[in-house]
Amino acid sequence: MNTKTLLPVLATLLVASVALPAAAQQKLLPAQSELSFVAKQMGVPVSGQFKRFDAQVSFDAAKLAASKVAFTVDMGSATMGNVEADSALPTLPWFNTPKFPQATFTSSAFKALGAGKYELVGQLSIKGQVREVLVPLTMTQTGALTVATGVVPIKRLAFKIGEGDWADTSMVADDVQVKFKLALSGVGKL
Repeated sequence: MNTKTLLPVLATLLVASVALPAAAQQKLLPAQSELSFVAKQMGVPVSGQFKRFDAQVSFDAAKLAASKVAFTVDMGSATMGNVEADSALPTLPWFNTPKFPQATFTSSAFKALGAGKYELVGQLSIKGQVREVLVPLTMTQTGALTVATGVVPIKRLAFKIGEGDWADTSMVADDVQVKFKLALSGVGKL
């Protein structure tokens, strides 16, 4: 991650940890969480997952304007379950993990839609490309556990994923679905 990308993320995390005391109580439970992606290669769905990611969350259903999420993904943890694809993912045409080891998402606004559904707007940064994205999500609670699930559609070429010969969308489609299930502790009543 370059300095230009790192500074806003660090500033957001600092503000969240100082200005929002509830952030220290809310934690991502990685063992119960999942982050995956689905794309189409020659018309056939192919999927993968990220094994390492983290989130700093400060969510209050009664104070959505003060709620924040900062999410970091270790791009080198991506796997598609086969040696050829897994060895290609970290390279320049795809994630270029030596130069861009992390992807980040920093929220800017939450909107309640009712029945546990929300829209989250924020900045997604992958390979130095920053785009505003809309994240539809559903939150459910069982006891002390809160689970946020959703699917975020992105265009891979907007983030320079699959450069050069791989920019041909007849081989690998431009549309990618990023799916998440984030288990959280410490979230107040929805």
